[in-house]
Order: sequence, then C-alpha cells, then structure tokens
Amino acid sequence: MALAACGRNQPTPASSPAATPSSAHGYTNYLPLIAAGEAEVAAAEPPLLPTPTKTPRPTDTPPPTPTPQATPFPPGPPSKLGLFVGHNHPSVFELLETQAVTVVKTLELDATFVADIKRISPRTRIIGRISLEQINLATLDPVAEAHRFVEALLPLADDPARRPYFDGWESYNEPVAANAEEMARFADFEAERTRLLGERGIRSVIGNFGTGQPPLELWEAFFPALQAAVQYDGWLGLHEYSAPTIYHLSTAEGRGRYPGVTPQDEGWLTLRYRKVYRDILAPAGLTLPLVMTELGVDGLVQNRPGPPEARGWQEFQQYWAEHGYGLWGPGAYVEQLVWYDNAMRQNDYVLGGAIFALAPTTGWETYDIMGPCAGVLKQYLSVHAPA
Repeated sequence: MALAACGRNQPTPASSPAATPSSAHGYTNYLPLIAAGEAEVAAAEPPLLPTPTKTPRPTDTPPPTPTPQATPFPPGPPSKLGLFVGHNHPSVFELLETQAVTVVKTLELDATFVADIKRISPRTRIIGRISLEQINLATLDPVAEAHRFVEALLPLADDPARRPYFDGWESYNEPVAANAEEMARFADFEAERTRLLGERGIRSVIGNFGTGQPPLELWEAFFPALQAAVQYDGWLGLHEYSAPTIYHLSTAEGRGRYPGVTPQDEGWLTLRYRKVYRDILAPAGLTLPLVMTELGVDGLVQNRPGPPEARGWQEFQQYWAEHGYGLWGPGAYVEQLVWYDNAMRQNDYVLGGAIFALAPTTGWETYDIMGPCAGVLKQYLSVHAPA
C-alpha cells in the first residue's frame, strides 16, 4: 500500500507449495454467493491521507488453508499481471514458466537471479530498487541528491553481470509531497537522475507514489520529471492498493463479487491512474508508459471498512466470506486481481502491474501469495500468456 514497500528491502530465501484454481467473473462459480453491500463512490476526491510507513511485524504461522476443487479459468487475452519479489524462491520461477508474468519488481538484486528470470521468461520486464532511507522533500537538494543516488546505483545498474537483465530502476519509495514546492523538488531530483542514467542508456522508473497519492493538484509540479522520462525512454511507476477489497473507492464498488470493468471505471485508490492520465497527463502530452510497481489489497488504507487491524490480503479472507466475495480466500483474492488485470488491459499505456507480494521479506507474511493463491494465479496465467 502506500509506503507499502518501505522497509521491504533485505533479500533472504524460503519454500513453496502449489494449488488449485478458483473461478472469476463470467466463469462458473463454485462458491455460494452472498450479496455484497452497496457503496457509493465520492464524486469529489475524499481526504486521502498518505498511508503510514509500514514497519514489518512478527506474524504467527497460520494454519494450512484447505484447497477446494475449483473451476479453472478459461483461456483469454494476455495478462498484464506481474510480481513484486522480496527474495529468490522457487515459486517465482514456477509462475515465470507460464510466460505470462509481465513484470517483476524485485528487491533481490543478485545477478544470477535476474539472469534466470530472463532465461526462463525473456519477455518479463525487470525493475530493481535499492535500499534507501525515506526522502525528506522539505530539505532536499534535488541535483546533489540525484548525483548521490546515481553514484550509489551505478555499481549495480552498470554492472556487466546485471545490466543486460534490468529494464528499469526506481529511486525513492512512495515519496510524500506536502505541497507544490516539495513536489517540484522531487520532480527536479527525478528529472536529474533520469538524465544522468539515461545518458548511460539506463532507464528510470519515476514517481512510485503510494496509493491515493499525490493529490491531483500536485501533478503539474511533477511535469519536469515526466518530461525527462519521455526524453530518456523512462516509465512512470505508481502503487495502487485498496481494502477491504480491491474495489473500495472505485466505481466498481457496490456491484458485487463480479463487478466487471469498463474503460469508464475509475477510482480514488485503485484505478486512480485513469483520472491522472485522462485529466492531467494526456492533455499535457505526457502519456508515458505506466507500471504499477505495487498493487493489491492492503489494510493500511485509511478510513476503510473491514477488520481494523488487518494488513495483507490473508487477513481479509473472513471479511470476504461474510460479505459475498467468496468463501475461499485464495480464490477470492485472485478474482479481485483478475478484475484489475482486465482494467489494465483496457489501457494501452499500462505495461503491467506487480502484485505485492511473492516471497516478501520478513514482516510482510500476510501479503504473501505463496501457496494456494499462487497456484490459482498460475492456472490463470497459464491460459493468459502471449501467443
């Protein structure tokens, strides 16, 4: 979620199971349907506070979830779903074997790991992020900081063992600008680091704002960074999360378990990118490629329904069962991700979106899709791969 990746930095290894798929919109339903409550989407932007900085918390190992028999997803157009990966794990490669994983955003920067990703799935785009302290935009010296950042990144980004495999690099994670002046400083930083890297042929993925951020009126102050990204073949990165479902505060909210999605749907959290591109970037001639560098369900969304202490998708399974979104949590979550995938496919400028997370670093276990959820996702991806 916003600041969802903050602190998700230290790679370490783990283990993996497989699973059985679940149903999705328009497909045979194997679970009893309970009517979901209606909801209205605000016409004016609601007050969206930046989500608090996440700090990893210890989590108890949950009991194994029974895997029901599920109706497989039928074939369809290529998916735009991808993965946020915290560390090297066999489950990553099981999903890559589908040839349908559009993007991998990774904190694991090991040269062999990224080479193996490209070997198994050559079309997958890889985005890296190094570990950085949160940026203070109130005191930022944009040009000096851009030079410091590039000096720290180049030993990895320009390393002959890594450079052929990384398609782009982020800088700071989920920066929060309090006003136009702070956004202008961040824009100058991103523009300068994009230029410095671009002159070496290294792509920047700029922005990477948290869900619901920045306020729409601050985007114009970010134009210098967007213009530099257009000049140097960069991409825009955004994070989109909601909770208790992925539909919350979108026009799909209140349409039940299978809401469908049209090009006109939009939202204040998920599908917020459509407002930004339609109303701000396209009129300015800045429709650059977009990657959702994090997406999913995240309980750190403020002022939401559902269990107040819940964080990752695993802690919303009971809520979904009680409100008509599916009695089996892994299948219910993939259904929501498929809805978002269908939305991304409707916008040509969207390259893909990274589900947070597969094999995350310690403290993010309730977000982890490893196990039955990854099994459902694998079946979906296997029938939504490029020809």
